[in-house]
Amino acid sequence: MAEAVGFIGLGIMGSRQAASLRRAGFELTVYNRTRERAEQWVAEHGGQLAESPREVVADVVITMVVDGAQVEQMLLGDDGAVQGARENTLFIDMSTIGPADARRIGAALAERGHRFVDAPVTGSAPKAEDGTLTIMAGGADDDMARAMPLLEAMGELIVHVGPVGTGQQVKVLSNAVSAVNCATLAQALAVGRRADVNLEALLKVMGAGSANSTMLQLKGEPMLTHDFTPLFKLEHMLKDVRLCLEEARDAGAAFPAAALAGELYAAGAGRGLGDQDFAAVLEVVESLNDTRV
Repeated sequence: MAEAVGFIGLGIMGSRQAASLRRAGFELTVYNRTRERAEQWVAEHGGQLAESPREVVADVVITMVVDGAQVEQMLLGDDGAVQGARENTLFIDMSTIGPADARRIGAALAERGHRFVDAPVTGSAPKAEDGTLTIMAGGADDDMARAMPLLEAMGELIVHVGPVGTGQQVKVLSNAVSAVNCATLAQALAVGRRADVNLEALLKVMGAGSANSTMLQLKGEPMLTHDFTPLFKLEHMLKDVRLCLEEARDAGAAFPAAALAGELYAAGAGRGLGDQDFAAVLEVVESLNDTRV
């Protein structure tokens, strides 16, 4: 018999991931802080609606929220999922919260007799929509074996990178590189505009050579049209870059490119761009160069 699944967090990513689980045949109990969003999701996909995290009683509980503080509240708070949890519940956190928070939350759950896997994702909303995310997971081998049927319903590539916390390490490093790539693309476009370069031609040439990247393919055209419909919010990318820099400092390592990108995203958040797609970092670069792409 398939294990009962709970899902907490039905935002841009979580709603799509939960839908992938339903398509795979899993029965879900869901909770979202904004009740209306949860009601809409259940009306569209089916499943049970929980009134609080405590009511998300299942064999496996997945969280997909914003940060470590929210994961802790949803799982370990006074009304958290652990309060009503079944014996030996497997908790899978797919948020990006940083290695230290993942280890601390995992240890707190272990003290209560539960299991924990940190399994952050990459791929943004389109890959969440079609169940082809890349998932990097940290946890014990037996916990990973238990988690795999669910992860495979949401992802195309699942990489077990080590013990609890290592999924977060890989994720924040990966996202920092993505943040740098996007900010670099924005700078190239802004310089090109100042130099009166044909930007469509620039994108075509970059896309055919070693300058090509997933970021170029995803963000190049939206930058030219200033379409910053959020697939992954700028404020969330800023959070991930900051987590990466914290990890670098703890390791006694330098990541200056990420630090510079972080300054640009921080300026974007300060300008009120936090809820837009992180490609909106272009507007910060445009201001620095006194131009508009």
